[in-house]
Amino acid sequence: MKKYIGLALLLLFAWMGNAQILEPVKWTTSVNKISETEYELVAKASIDAGWHLYSQTVPKDGPVATSFAFDATDRSFNIIGDTSEDDGHTVYDPVFEMEIKFFEDEAVFKQQVAVDGTLSTINAIVEYMVCDDTRCLPPAEEALVFDLSGQRAIESSTNDYMEDNALPGTDDLVEEEMGDEDGKGLWSIFLIAFISGFAALLTPCVFPMIPMTVSFFTKQSKTRSQGIKNAIFYGISIVLIYVVLGSLVTAIFGADSLNALSTNVWFNLIFFILLVVFAASFLGAFEIVLPYSWANKVDQQAVKGGVIGILFMALALAIVSFSCTGPIVGTLLVEAAGKGGMAPIIGMLGFSLALALPFMFFALFPGWLNSLPKSGGWLNSVKVFLGFLELALAFKFLSNADLVLQLHWLEREVFLAIWIAIFGILALYLFGKLKLPHDSPVQHISVGRLGLGLLTLAFTLYLVPGLWGAPLKLVSGFPPPMHYSESPNGVGFASTVGGSFSNKPLPEGATYGPHDIVAFKDYEKGMDYAQKVGKPVLIDFTGHACVNCRKMEERVWSEPQILEILNNEVVLVSLYVDDKRELPEDRQYVSEATGKKIRTIGNKWSDFQIREYRANAQPYYVLVGHDGEKLNEPVGYTPDVGAYETWLRQGIDNYGR
Repeated sequence: MKKYIGLALLLLFAWMGNAQILEPVKWTTSVNKISETEYELVAKASIDAGWHLYSQTVPKDGPVATSFAFDATDRSFNIIGDTSEDDGHTVYDPVFEMEIKFFEDEAVFKQQVAVDGTLSTINAIVEYMVCDDTRCLPPAEEALVFDLSGQRAIESSTNDYMEDNALPGTDDLVEEEMGDEDGKGLWSIFLIAFISGFAALLTPCVFPMIPMTVSFFTKQSKTRSQGIKNAIFYGISIVLIYVVLGSLVTAIFGADSLNALSTNVWFNLIFFILLVVFAASFLGAFEIVLPYSWANKVDQQAVKGGVIGILFMALALAIVSFSCTGPIVGTLLVEAAGKGGMAPIIGMLGFSLALALPFMFFALFPGWLNSLPKSGGWLNSVKVFLGFLELALAFKFLSNADLVLQLHWLEREVFLAIWIAIFGILALYLFGKLKLPHDSPVQHISVGRLGLGLLTLAFTLYLVPGLWGAPLKLVSGFPPPMHYSESPNGVGFASTVGGSFSNKPLPEGATYGPHDIVAFKDYEKGMDYAQKVGKPVLIDFTGHACVNCRKMEERVWSEPQILEILNNEVVLVSLYVDDKRELPEDRQYVSEATGKKIRTIGNKWSDFQIREYRANAQPYYVLVGHDGEKLNEPVGYTPDVGAYETWLRQGIDNYGR
C-alpha cells in the first residue's frame, strides 16, 4: 500500500508541475572604474532559493565549474590576473567523493582589465551549472555585456521561450526529505564533541580530579544552597573556557576561511603531523604539557575561594588535564575547521558540556562518588585506545593531500592496509597481547574490554575485503574513492550484467552503463534496437556532473528488483546533457525552442528534452513506446525504490496493452 501511495503522490506532482523550464540563475553586470585605463568588471549571479551554483575551482571529475570567457578578439583590452569570487561554502560531497565549493543566494565574480581609451563595452560568456537537492540543470551559457561608460548594470536577457511557455507549479516530482546541510553538519560536530568529552573524562589526567573537586566544594560551601550555586557556576566556567577557545580559533582564522584551510594541501599535511604527534603522546611516547608555572599561578588564585576562585579552579582543570584533553581538543578543532563558520565554537560547546556535567553533578551530589570505579590501569587503556583512533584519523588528512596532488602514493589499497594494521594491533592490545609504556600488568581481561576487543577485531576483518574491491559502506568517505586505487574495478574483476558474469556481445552502438546495464547513448540507435527486441524504451536524461543522477544509480538502480527490470524488460537510453563533444559542423543548428546554437552532443540532448518534454532538469526519466509516445507521466528524482518500481511497472504494463 505504501508504494502505491508514493506513486500516487509522484504522479500528482508530475501532473501539477510537469514540463516546467527552470532558470534559477539571473546574471547582472556592472563596472567599477579604477583609473583611466583600468576597470573592474563585476558579474553578479542571483540564485533562487534552494539552488546552488558551483565555483570556478572544482576538482577533476567533479561537477561543471563556473567559467568566464572574455571576447578580446580586437585586442583592445588585457586581462589582469584571475577572476576572483566570493568565499562561498565548501563541503564534502559523498557522491563525487571530494570537497566541492558552491554558492547560494548570490555570487559575485570580479575581473580587472586594462583597456585603451576608445573601448566602451566588453562582451563575455559565462558557462555554469546549478543543482538543488533533487536535480541538476545541464551546463548553460549566458552572454554578458559590461558597459564601461558607467551606465547602470545590464541584466542578461532571458530566453523568451522559457518565460512564455513555463507552466505554473513545480516539477519537484518527489522531494527527498533533507534538512539544512549546514545544520546537520553542526549537529554532527556537537555530537562527536560531546562523546569526545566523555572519552576525555575517562583519561588518567581527568578522572582522578573528580574526587578532588568534590572535596574542594565540600570544604568551601557552608550551606547546601551555596554548594549548589558553586557547583553550577563551576560547570558553567568549564564551558565558558572551552567556548572562548573555540571563539578565538574562529576569530583568528575567520569563520569562512577555516574550511578553505582544511582543503589546503599544506594544512592537511600539518594536520597529519599534528595528529601523529597527538597519537604518539597518547600511546606513551611522551606527554604534552603546558608550563607548570601556569598551573601554579592559577592554583594560587583558585585557593582564594569565591566566584573568582571557582573560575580559576575551572581554568586549573583545563591546564592540568591538558596532556590528555589537548590532543582531543586539537583533533576536534581540526575536524571543525572542515565545516567552517561556527563549527569550532559548537565543537567546544559539546566537548565542554560533556566534561563539565559530571564534575557539576558529583559536586551537587557527593554521595555519588561511592559508585565511581577506582582509578587504575584501565584509565591508561582508554588513553591508548584514543591514541590508536588519533593515528587512524591522521591518515585521512594525508589522504586528502594525496588526492588533491593526485600523487597516487596513498591509494585505496594502501590506505586500507594501514587501517587494517592499526586496528589489528589495537585488537591485540585490547586482548592483552601487547603492552605499551605506562600500562599496568593485566591479570585478566574485563568483559567490557573483551567486548571492545571483539568489536575492533570484527571491524578489522570487515576492512580486509576492501583490498579486493569491496565498497565498505560503513567507512564511506574515509578511504580514498574506489576509482583512486590500483584496481578500480576490484581484483580479478570481470564484467557482469545484472549481477552475473556474462560474455554476451554488446548490441551495436551500446555500452555498459551503471551496474553494467546495457545502455545506449544515442536516441535513434536505442529506438532501433528496442523495435528489434520488442521492448519499451526508458529515456534517462542525465549528466556526468549530475549529483542526483548518481544517487539514483547508486541507491535505486542497484536494488535487485530495479536492476532486473532495467536489464531484462526495457531498453535503457542514457542521454548526457553535459557531453562536451562537438557535433559535426553540418549537424549543428539553431534550436527552435531556445534560439541558441546547438554545438555539442550535450546541447542536442538538452534541446531534445526541452522540445519534446518541456523540462530541462536532470535526472528525468521517460518511458516511451516505439513510436516515441509516452507510456506514462515522466518522473524526476525518485529516491523511493517502491514508487520508482511501481512507476516502471505501470509504463511497461501500458506498453503491453
